[in-house]
Amino acid sequence: MSPFLDLPPLSAAEFAAIEDQVAALLHTTADVIVTQGEALLPLEAAIRGAAHPGSTALNIVTGPYGQTFGNWLRSCGVEVVDLAVPFDSAVSAQQVADALAAHPAVDFVSLVHAEAATGNTNPVAGIAAAVREHGALLMLDAVASVAAEPLLTDEWGVDLCVIGGQKAMGGPAGVSAVSVSQRAWERIAANPAAPRRSYLSLLDWKERWTDAGRTVLPHAPAQLEMLALGACLDRIATDGLPAVIARHRAASAATRAGARALGTLAPFVTEDAHAAPVATTLRTPAGVHAAELAARLDPALPVQPGGGPLAASMLRVNHYGPAAALPTVRACLTALATATDADPAPALAAAEAAWTAAVQG
Repeated sequence: MSPFLDLPPLSAAEFAAIEDQVAALLHTTADVIVTQGEALLPLEAAIRGAAHPGSTALNIVTGPYGQTFGNWLRSCGVEVVDLAVPFDSAVSAQQVADALAAHPAVDFVSLVHAEAATGNTNPVAGIAAAVREHGALLMLDAVASVAAEPLLTDEWGVDLCVIGGQKAMGGPAGVSAVSVSQRAWERIAANPAAPRRSYLSLLDWKERWTDAGRTVLPHAPAQLEMLALGACLDRIATDGLPAVIARHRAASAATRAGARALGTLAPFVTEDAHAAPVATTLRTPAGVHAAELAARLDPALPVQPGGGPLAASMLRVNHYGPAAALPTVRACLTALATATDADPAPALAAAEAAWTAAVQG
């Protein structure tokens, strides 16, 4: 029998302790609910709970997940104002403030912190300040940013903050979490269309678990996923969150510097300040299909073609979790140099110099 199948059942106290670890990681004193499913589960739950029919939402679109949020919001009967920027850049706080001023009825804002699919990241602190001044509720998709860049949920005034364990945290994909501010709870409770008696119901969780003292689990916990989440939270605490963030920043800087030195591939996100620390996206040379280029690489490397309309012209180098390491960056750059008939030496030298500068800086 597998040693994982005869473990004692996960207790309510152990489940609650993992929630508390997530709250510490998010720098929040708000309620945290761990949901047993991929992060799209709490993202949809947050939108369907807080999006009132007939209300107006500002949906910030800097990648494919923003497009998904807009579709969910519209299906909830919400009037949606899309603020879309090119996927190779970031939205600015001023753009958000201007959109809110132009649409005073907006009372809900959805934003992705880091878009792993496109390699960009957004300046949440400034955006959140604009949203807070306007008086709207802010939902943040921090799945790709948690543990890779600062995430100050309470300080910034994020009302619904959703994370997943599978990227920079280096944990499982089958478990996720959402923090819910008091303002968000009040809005969800006042929404007659909020899901109830449903796996998408945050209110069910609040009533049956959080408000009940977190002493009796309302379901059988997903034992292995929860243990894996606890293990990666322990590892982050041991390494120190600043060190984990620094490692991701260094991996991003090294990959971007190495790609530029190759000369055959260019960063898709042109400005370093707009680049996400979890993934570097690259434009393939004219006439070179990204999927065909990726097929020439060792499938064990964390490199894949872009999705949707970017599948032909964009490669994504993932450097999150265990892959946020200089040996992995070097292996990816060497493989890309070979596949594009470039000399890897300048790229490797540039990557090492950028890594060192990022770690020391």
